[in-house]
Amino acid sequence: MTTPRPHAIELRDVTKTFGSVVANDRVSLAVRRGEILALLGENGSGKTTLMNMLSGIYYPDSGHILVDGREVTIRAPKDAFALGIGMIHQHFKLVDVLTAAENIVLGLSGGVRLDRKALAGRIREISAKYGFALEPDKKVYRMSVCEKQTVEIVKVLYRGADILILDEPTAVLTPQETDRLFAILRAMRADGKAIVIITHKLHEVLSVSDRVTILRKGRYIETVETARADVQSLTDGMVGRPMRLAISRVEAETKPLCGVRGLTVRHKDGHSVLEGVSFDLCGGEILGVAGVAGSGQQALCEALAGLEPGAQGRIVVGGVNIAGMNPGQILAAGVRIGFVPEDRLGVGLVGSLNIAENLLVRGYRKQRGIFLRRGPAKAQAGELIRWLAVNATGPGQRVSKLSGGNVQKVLLGRELMEAPQMIIAAYPVRGLDISASYTVYDLLQAQKAKGVGVLFVGEDLDVLLELCDRIMVLCGGRVSGIVDARTATKEEIGLMMTHAHRRTEAAP
Repeated sequence: MTTPRPHAIELRDVTKTFGSVVANDRVSLAVRRGEILALLGENGSGKTTLMNMLSGIYYPDSGHILVDGREVTIRAPKDAFALGIGMIHQHFKLVDVLTAAENIVLGLSGGVRLDRKALAGRIREISAKYGFALEPDKKVYRMSVCEKQTVEIVKVLYRGADILILDEPTAVLTPQETDRLFAILRAMRADGKAIVIITHKLHEVLSVSDRVTILRKGRYIETVETARADVQSLTDGMVGRPMRLAISRVEAETKPLCGVRGLTVRHKDGHSVLEGVSFDLCGGEILGVAGVAGSGQQALCEALAGLEPGAQGRIVVGGVNIAGMNPGQILAAGVRIGFVPEDRLGVGLVGSLNIAENLLVRGYRKQRGIFLRRGPAKAQAGELIRWLAVNATGPGQRVSKLSGGNVQKVLLGRELMEAPQMIIAAYPVRGLDISASYTVYDLLQAQKAKGVGVLFVGEDLDVLLELCDRIMVLCGGRVSGIVDARTATKEEIGLMMTHAHRRTEAAP
């Protein structure tokens, strides 16, 4: 009788707190060699905190960590590397001015001389084994997002990792890049690597993982065989209750609202962030914007909202050319634009102010006289809390103390209460759990039904195809095509995101 091989990683009753917040509460799980384990849970469920303890970023308050059946202590990233554990974070930790090879060996001992030939040979050996496409001498600042992620993965493999943790590995990848990554992960699984992926994309979980561990509010719920799971069962496990998972596209009568022609934005050094962007947005439609990170999405949103003073071209909303105007001038011209920026607490809301005060920041111009009247804002904040079921103690709660989902509800609700003609929503569900995400989708659909034009910048192509009427694809600051969301495919959009395909504009 053979003795069962020990798990690559085993966590037993691991607990981690931050002050009064319990991030992980006696969590236990195990990862086998030669398998891909998906770690699933809503925001705040403790997924990344748990993996950060494995990678040496945090140290557990209590519990046990075992590697190959032996209890270990991991106090720093170097301890994790010594045990063969490598984590690829969602936000890459690379030095832009260095090459791929230089980033891979950065921080390793071995003296000041670098044998570049031997290093490049070893990198090519790793790349050939698992199917990576990587140029060792290429500078990071010249790389695509997918290439940067490849550098991060090769970096941990070069350092001997055979237990890999990937945090939201497909968040900024095209469908084609995602398929390539999954092929690489399967090759590493076949080589006996133990792999953990943290992701919120359930279809990807079902596609690539062998088992799924579900966390909820910092606690372990269950581990299931992927073959026996589906999207609905995984969602119900995460949320703790049955939940409807469907975006029913609202049909609404459309009317001309916004026309953008030749919109160009350049940095001070003359580099174009947007170049000659032209499109139309109708009232009563949701126009999605897709593109790999850094394709000009932020500049587009800020130019439309009046936050990009150097923008050139025409932006006509409701018959008024608002190009070159600031937000105050746009409002004075009678144009009502709601802006939900990507940076919620940097651009959207003031974290040090309470909910009522943040509403006052948006609407103080309506008040007459030299004294601010806080009563109406407080009443409006109470209405917003009830309307969107914001989990807050009341209008006086400081915004920085709210969860990400509740911050987004306050921001979106504040903009909607101004009865906008057009809404610009930049990644409005990024970082939100499933419940909060569907609340946002419903709110935007309700605005569309009222005849409001919605510009929705997103990164989940499945959502863009279900929610939007048309999808505009940006690549390198230019429009590579506008397609009908009812007939387009993820693969087609993915090719347009990398300029491998171009399609003419779909009619509004």
